[in-house]
Amino acid sequence: MLENPRSPRVRAVAKLTKRSARTETGLYLLEGPQAVREVLAYAPETIEDLYATPAAWDKHADLRTSAERAGITVTYARDSVLEAMADTVTPQGVVAVARQRHVSLRDVFAAGPRLIAICEQVRDPGNLGTIIRAADAAGADAVVLTGRTVDPYNPKVVRSTTGSLFHLPVAFNADLTEVVSLAHEGGLTVIAADVKGDDLLAARGEGLLARPTAWLFGNEARGLDDEALAMADTALRLPIFGRAESLNLATAASVCLYESAFAHRS
Repeated sequence: MLENPRSPRVRAVAKLTKRSARTETGLYLLEGPQAVREVLAYAPETIEDLYATPAAWDKHADLRTSAERAGITVTYARDSVLEAMADTVTPQGVVAVARQRHVSLRDVFAAGPRLIAICEQVRDPGNLGTIIRAADAAGADAVVLTGRTVDPYNPKVVRSTTGSLFHLPVAFNADLTEVVSLAHEGGLTVIAADVKGDDLLAARGEGLLARPTAWLFGNEARGLDDEALAMADTALRLPIFGRAESLNLATAASVCLYESAFAHRS
């Protein structure tokens, strides 16, 4: 039983809320039963340590079973220890430390993807997590993050993906020029989501969205800069039928990805 919230072991786990520690160690933090459930189901080999309060471990019998099948031993800890480790105020009694999975761009495009999401300078963790989740739901083959996008292993990103981080390849620290070049080599049309683009409804009628597609999404506040826009084959915008000034990035990305998913399956 871990009892001291200030012990070196607990401090080492708590440091993983910082990007510098994640980069140095190659590890990251998962909080709560849902995140731990997903990593046990899809990437149990990446788990380094698993911590839980006795009450939480008794409550989640499916986690116990999955951990036992994977040969992973849980370390019991007091509530105060879990709170010291976690990024959230209430970590729900279960925390895990896992190794990051590094996906190469070459592997992403060697698989012959038909739909991917490229995130350029997406800075908000909640937005990125939601885009990854939407890409997973829409059946996308991968998500690619440029070097100026938030770390996918940021605790807030991990939580907001609700497990989708483990369901599809997520490449990060990529160079946008290289990503676009590989997309073109792979026969994908690069479509920028931009307010200055053509109407998406017209593109739907022209069959553009039925092609293998790499959607390019930009920064929440500034969108895509001119250099990034110039790399795309075309730019599309979502029409606003009501009086909203604009759509949240993650919402817009979800619509774009689903439009492609519908077109691919029609």
